[in-house]
Amino acid sequence: MFATPNVYSHSMKPTLSNEQFLQIAKEFGTPVYIYHAEKIKTQYQKLMNAFSIPDTKIFYACKALTNINILRYIKSIGCNIDCSSINEVKLALHAGFEPQNILYTSNGIAFSEIEEAVNYGVNVNIDSLSNLEKFGKKYGHGYPVGIRVRPNIMAGGNLKISTGHSKSKFGIPVEQLDELKRIVEENNIHIQTLHLHTGSEIKDVDVFIKGIEVLFELMAYFPELKVLDLGGGFKVPYQPTEKEIDVAAIAKGLKKSFDEHPAASNKKLQVWFEPGKFLVCEAGYLLTQVNVVKANNGIVIAGVNSGLNHLIRPMMYDAYHHITNISNPEGKEKQYMITGYICETDTFATDRLLNEVREGDYLLFHNAGAYGFEMSSNYNSRFKPAEVLVKDGKAQLIRKRDDWSDLLKNQIEQ
Repeated sequence: MFATPNVYSHSMKPTLSNEQFLQIAKEFGTPVYIYHAEKIKTQYQKLMNAFSIPDTKIFYACKALTNINILRYIKSIGCNIDCSSINEVKLALHAGFEPQNILYTSNGIAFSEIEEAVNYGVNVNIDSLSNLEKFGKKYGHGYPVGIRVRPNIMAGGNLKISTGHSKSKFGIPVEQLDELKRIVEENNIHIQTLHLHTGSEIKDVDVFIKGIEVLFELMAYFPELKVLDLGGGFKVPYQPTEKEIDVAAIAKGLKKSFDEHPAASNKKLQVWFEPGKFLVCEAGYLLTQVNVVKANNGIVIAGVNSGLNHLIRPMMYDAYHHITNISNPEGKEKQYMITGYICETDTFATDRLLNEVREGDYLLFHNAGAYGFEMSSNYNSRFKPAEVLVKDGKAQLIRKRDDWSDLLKNQIEQ
């Protein structure tokens, strides 16, 4: 049995001990994704404690991690769920979420997917004028709906994960307001929600203040409005020197904006947020084992039994993941390049200072709970890793490691 720590920090110190990780490696093998349930709960409670605006609702952006056991745990702590595809909606329903607690924000999808979401009775946000017009013609005033606007605000740590700027594919540009109003009026559409999402890895509190001001200016055109949705994208610390975004400061700034803006102060509104990474990132780890250590032109390479097929973020986004050698924590520190076993350049880290790495050592990748397993693949015909959930001090397998049959499962041999 594992003893769950009582204190969590924003440092790179994991919430489980090296001995606990090594025990998981022994029991379940590597590579393996490990998630700590109580850390997810801590992050959720941090949000709920911070926001003083009445009627704030949190929807977990499940694209970050959709294992059904994680979804059920998210539901058990009282959180709602945000979905980016109709299959995520189905997973949410399968996990036991009530339709009214599910939000589906569409993006460049066929109208049939919106129709299916309506049939399930979930909350829907629409992000294009064409789909909004189709929606109006079919449902008129009969089904409350949200619209995702693009505020032309640049935010996020990387252009690839910034979604609110003027060249983004996401949302209805605010400069198309006249056309938006025409469609709503001609089809008598019941606009219940104004939604925007400016990006991921947002560390500037003012981004959310600017966002709510954009929505305040649009409120007058939608008299049946009940919800202002500010999306997610809260910054989490990846490097030891980084800090998490101050959610209390966001809450304080938003409350001030509500109190001071005449359009908002006289109207009862809900505020919605959709954090994904904020809830699960720091709760997750990827545990790997070192296959080979070799010198190469003055560089020492440590090759692990994983690769971009399991954790693509460093290659796709130049993302940083803190790495620790949990099997030799007292070893002399040396610089290493950490690479994977894929026939492709899959470098996890360069010039990384680690306790001496030996073949067979276990390297732990921190902050791997969001978009790690979720973006994994079978590239090079490699198996996807197992997933383990540690809850109430007990480690449980929540996804088995792929085996040979998984590689052939959907192939039709002629």
